[in-house]
Amino acid sequence: MSASISLKSEPSSKPAKTLRLGGVTPFSATDYPGKLAAVLFVQGCPWRCGYCHNPHLQARTAANPVDWAQLKAFLARRVGLVDAVVFSGGEPTIDPRLADAMADVRALGFGIGLHTACIYPERLRQVLPQVDWVGFDVKGPFADYARITGSDAGAQVRASVETIIASGVAHECRTTTHPQLHSPAMLMALARELASLGVRHYALQHLRPQGCPSAHYPPVPSDYPGPEALRAIAAEFTTFTLRPA
Repeated sequence: MSASISLKSEPSSKPAKTLRLGGVTPFSATDYPGKLAAVLFVQGCPWRCGYCHNPHLQARTAANPVDWAQLKAFLARRVGLVDAVVFSGGEPTIDPRLADAMADVRALGFGIGLHTACIYPERLRQVLPQVDWVGFDVKGPFADYARITGSDAGAQVRASVETIIASGVAHECRTTTHPQLHSPAMLMALARELASLGVRHYALQHLRPQGCPSAHYPPVPSDYPGPEALRAIAAEFTTFTLRPA
């Protein structure tokens, strides 16, 4: 979840000329592997995943609650205290100002991280040259996206994955998983497909029901998806991580 800092601007009816943010986490040790980072949460996501933990960021509001000039001044004071700035969301590639914002942050001397659900492959292609590390979500089998996200977007997600791999940028691919969403066989098939696309670093993260807008997910069993599935999945990647709930 995002943590707000006091960088408020007055609501405006004019189109946003800077990145439209919904919140900022000034310090994180978990959003960019091996680095201390500040995290910027971009407003807007067209999907409605039932387990989303940031539903307040799904809408793109008329107001921009974080003033970009003040935020840059704040980040300038954190030079030497954090290594990188991560653009998260929502879905950061929804914002046409993302590339400009990344350039501003790079000019301050920070590394650039990106969290994306691979929704907009063309804009992802535009910003990847500025990115040092990307953590990207693959929600499930590409043919099964509508069931999980409410959008039949598997083809564009696959195109985004191919773009990330072709760019050579350091990456981690993640799937949030639950027995109601993915069978062990489904996860093994997904792992094989991702590996065939060139994914080398993969993580399964168990769905955390706490904080989800939908209450129909029971806790993930501790033995899910089972040792056989985990061995098969791990064999496909250079590194594999299981993150229990």
